[in-house]
Amino acid sequence: MYTPPMFKPDRAASLAWARARGFGTITAWDGSKPVASPLPFHLSYSDDGSPIVAFHVARQNPLAKLADGKSLWLIAVTGAHAYVSADWYVSVDQVPTWLYQAVHLTGSVRMLSGDELGLHLDELSATFEASLAPKSSWTVSKVTPGRLDALKKGIVGLVMSVEQVEASFKLNQHKSDVDHVSVATALQRQPDVGARTLANEMRALRPQLFAADATQDTKALSEGTMS
Repeated sequence: MYTPPMFKPDRAASLAWARARGFGTITAWDGSKPVASPLPFHLSYSDDGSPIVAFHVARQNPLAKLADGKSLWLIAVTGAHAYVSADWYVSVDQVPTWLYQAVHLTGSVRMLSGDELGLHLDELSATFEASLAPKSSWTVSKVTPGRLDALKKGIVGLVMSVEQVEASFKLNQHKSDVDHVSVATALQRQPDVGARTLANEMRALRPQLFAADATQDTKALSEGTMS
């Protein structure tokens, strides 16, 4: 991934962001062309602190036959993205651009054993069920053993040993404070959820520029509660 230095987050932040997303496009090379599938995953760490990414595919998925433990695969994790109009800048002579967040993980992939697959399915469901709190979590124990065994026979568990982490969080970090505020404000007004998400990320980068807005929001909330 090409990443100008000003857009490059550190390794820990990149991994934490990818782990929180938990979904990406997983790509391998079959010898003549790329093979890819969009899949959920669970990122964790081995005993020595190395990141590992576990996921599973349908047994008929071509990826299942490519996990030789040697060749390198890529997991592309993308987040919110949004177009930025040049009209939103205060400074003159600007051009349109596109803001986004993305992390690429590269490493070799091997198959999981039967026991490892069971643990992976538990971890994967637990991770995503936790995001639905206060809903009580669904667990694989709710599936009858016979049905679960049949379903597990139809999938192949895989795990990547992450060897390289690349990331680009392009949030106009190289622009002036006035342009930063102007673009973030414009994005916040857009109907697209992704644009508003990036606006919040930009506000978090330079919170001092939006302190007055935060104070006004707090005051409005307080007055609304009291009325």
